[in-house]
Amino acid sequence: MSETVIPPGSIWLVGAGPGDPDLLTRKAEKLIRAASIIFYDALVGKGVLELAPRSARLVPVGKRSGRHSKDQCSINDMLVEAALAGERVVRLKGGDVGIFGRAAEEMDALAEHGIACHICPGITAASAAAASAGISLTLRGLARKLVFVTAHAKAGEELDLDWKALADPKATLAIYMGNAAAATISRQLIEAGLSADTPVLLIENASLPEERQFSTRLDLLALSAKSALGEGPALMLIGEAVRQRRVTSDSSLSFTLPPRKRASFCH
Repeated sequence: MSETVIPPGSIWLVGAGPGDPDLLTRKAEKLIRAASIIFYDALVGKGVLELAPRSARLVPVGKRSGRHSKDQCSINDMLVEAALAGERVVRLKGGDVGIFGRAAEEMDALAEHGIACHICPGITAASAAAASAGISLTLRGLARKLVFVTAHAKAGEELDLDWKALADPKATLAIYMGNAAAATISRQLIEAGLSADTPVLLIENASLPEERQFSTRLDLLALSAKSALGEGPALMLIGEAVRQRRVTSDSSLSFTLPPRKRASFCH
């Protein structure tokens, strides 16, 4: 059965979702159970890894901001070696494979060796965080655009983004790996024209039992990130859609932003 799901010598890049194993797709679970070897990122939830068969080898490859245990070239080489040895390979990545997962680099390396590679998408952290907070990431009349942004920069390098394009009051920004750059994000977006009182939601460990939420505003982002967030993976949601937050978790540290009057779209 396993060989029909993953033929020997082939690789699946699988999105493990935000951490909660109940948010895995059915296909992802099927692939994990069929693998003979699984290379997994640090952000993959423990509950997800527990789905692997006992016979499967679990190989951690790190890939967490500031704490990579393997460089990308080494990971590519490990995937190629396993596939050429006839393993049924799953490359397990947190969230969705195609969102800041460096999937293209791994696919290119595999293609150079003629290795079959397939993708199983997963739920990205922004979707899980929004669901937990009761937010719609898009909102008719207020949030017409959703932008995924990574705020990760190499050590010593300045965060180089198109701030003018990002400072769109009709957009929702989902910023990944932004903790260390919170002050820069706040300053640059305000300088580019986004209102200082734009609502922001910080979410740490989205979908997990230890999830934390903190509502703030753009001009207070740096202080809020420093005081409210710990060492877990965190996401920033910025924009008017955040003001519609309807759910407050037990782990919330938030204050409630006053709602702005909305026009009715029901006719």
